[in-house]
Formats: sequence, C-alpha cells, structure tokens
Amino acid sequence: MANGRPKLVVMLTHNDRTVENAHEIFEQCKHSKAEFWGFKDTGLPVNQMKNLFSYMKECGKQTVLEVVAYTEEECMKGAKMAVECGCDILMGTLFLDSINNFCLEKKLKYMPFVGKVTNQPSILEGTVEEMIEEANEYIKRGVYGVDLLAYRYQGDKTRLIEKLVAEVEAPVCVAGSIDSFQRIDTVKTADSWGFTIGGAFFENKFEGAFTDQVDTVCHYLDKTC
Repeated sequence: MANGRPKLVVMLTHNDRTVENAHEIFEQCKHSKAEFWGFKDTGLPVNQMKNLFSYMKECGKQTVLEVVAYTEEECMKGAKMAVECGCDILMGTLFLDSINNFCLEKKLKYMPFVGKVTNQPSILEGTVEEMIEEANEYIKRGVYGVDLLAYRYQGDKTRLIEKLVAEVEAPVCVAGSIDSFQRIDTVKTADSWGFTIGGAFFENKFEGAFTDQVDTVCHYLDKTC
C-alpha cells in the first residue's frame, strides 16, 4: 500500500516489556518529530499506563498499545486495556472475531498479527502467500491494518515485506527487531505504512541518548524519503 514516508512508531519497551522509566524517557523526547508512541501491555500498572498515554496525546502524539498474547482471554484483556487507556491503535493479538468486533464497536484501530505467531520473544511462521491471504481476509472484516513481525520470520524476510505490502491494501506495520538503517531502507523501499523501534534504541543501535537516536531516525527518513 503506497504511503510515502513510513511512520516511526517509538516503543518504550525492552525485552518485550514496557520500561519502568517510560514516562521519564517520553518527557525527554516529547518534542521529537516522531508522531507515534507506544508500549506493551506489560511492565507498568494500568494507572501509570493511562496517565502516560493521556500525556502523550496532550503532546499531540498518536498512541499505540501492542499486545503479545495467544489466547482469546488475554487478547480481549489487552483490547479492553487499550480502550481504557484511550489508545488510538491496538497492535498485536491473534486475530479473533470477538476482538475485531470489540474494536469496531469502540472505534479502536486494530492491527492484529498476521501469520503464525508463537513464543516469547515472538517467532513468525507460515508462507508469504498464506499471510497475504490472511491479511486481506482481516481487512475485509474491518481491521485497520496488520502487525507484521517480519524480522522474526523464519523465511525470506525481505521478500515477505515486499510482497505483503504490495498485495495488501491497508496499513502494514513492520514490528520487531528493526535495528539498522539497512532494515529501515527495506521497510521504506517496500512502501510500508510504518515500523516500530523499541529495543534497538535502548541498546544504542543508532548511537547516542534515546532522544538523539529517535531524532537520528526521523532525520534519516526526512532525508531519504
């Protein structure tokens, strides 16, 4: 799906958990060009999550909650948490009609995982063709887009990104393990809607303080798009 400049979704998560000082880090970065900010449904008490999401929105940001869950009960708990926190987008969860219907009712943008997702940290399996078919079926049922764990895929990651983005007429967010400009280039060249970076910022993959790394990636996108 053609989108122009891909959206950087900054995730205040490391090792698949929201970091304890998420609010402090966001405070340092709130004036950055990055529009989309989020974190996981684990690591912080719900009241702190609500306060942080509310503050992000006050600062003009779009908010994202990513839920890595594999049962209907856990997925629904995450979806309800996203609504309670006033999030703009729910990313993750296995696609379930119950979750989709809930999100449609609550006007919450839903971007479920596509493919067979298992384990923690997540592993993505399945053929590219199966994932394309699956994604398009989800789109028909009303989801906003899909969450593609391309760099957790056990096959050809670049081919997966390029083909799925080209053949799915909805936002595709490439999430997980984007830790280099080369991977950003792959996402950008494929014309993906966006991509997440979390752990790579905490591991200093883009060099500098957290806020400097966010700005570095934003400037890189401005320069190359």
